[in-house]
Amino acid sequence: MIVYLLIPPLGKMAFRIDFVDKPRKDSERKIHREPIPLTASYAIFIGFFATYLLVARQFTMETAAILAGGILLLVIGTIDDWYKTKGKDFPALPKLIVQVSAAVLVYASGIAFTGFYNPFTSEYVLLPVWLQFILTILWIFGVTTVINFSDGMDGLAGGLSAISGVTLFVVALAKGQTIPAMLAITLVGATVAYLRYNKPPAKIFMGDAGATFIGFILAVIALDGAFKQATVLSLFIPILALGVPIFDNIFVVVRRFLQGKSIYQADASQAHYRLLRAGLNHKQVVMFLCLVSTCLCLSSIILLLIQI
Repeated sequence: MIVYLLIPPLGKMAFRIDFVDKPRKDSERKIHREPIPLTASYAIFIGFFATYLLVARQFTMETAAILAGGILLLVIGTIDDWYKTKGKDFPALPKLIVQVSAAVLVYASGIAFTGFYNPFTSEYVLLPVWLQFILTILWIFGVTTVINFSDGMDGLAGGLSAISGVTLFVVALAKGQTIPAMLAITLVGATVAYLRYNKPPAKIFMGDAGATFIGFILAVIALDGAFKQATVLSLFIPILALGVPIFDNIFVVVRRFLQGKSIYQADASQAHYRLLRAGLNHKQVVMFLCLVSTCLCLSSIILLLIQI
């Protein structure tokens, strides 16, 4: 409800300060025809944290780290979005540094991938601290990046994030993990409210600020929930829950690397652009990818039931 009520006034403010995504005829990625506000990220951020703090009624080190990391991503994402409104590209290095810094804050607070249960001996394999650090940072940075890369079409990133959030909520409930469950369902509420305004044709965008924030929160929920005390098989649960953006963007990153491009260089190589070129219309692309995501998420829940 907070997100739903905040988006309209924030959208009007965006037009007043010219914080809008302008269409470009020479860009395959800019498929909208009118200027669109880029301010939904602030509604999502405020709605998410206000609701979580109100319901959880606790402020721990972990909460402080998630809040601080979210603020960092919101700030650097806003700067990136502001550059885009002027037709410029923000350098990749500052974004990389800030995203890694947000991940380090989460790790320092105690949310980390520490190990897994050996399926043959039922003993817990505790990973070396240096490997815990690397895997945690890579996971948070990776999910933050792939959700951002997926935000290229009305309703797509929000839809995929909502589906993944519901899945991580179910997983957390099944494991009796209260905090990850509350984080997940709060994020679902925020993304569903955003989709009310972002469904085709979109009235507002969340920009890089919102997409990186949602990716960051999804990564943290998986670390604090599905990955905690996991078996080898259940390690695939969060990967499948975020399967569409992860697998699609692994393909994109590998392709850009082989072509000698920066992984941050925007192009039209993601699955949604390829499906558009194949002849599907906008709504068909979004529905198809959301359907694939739902199938992968159901597969992850089947894995969970096998574990239980």
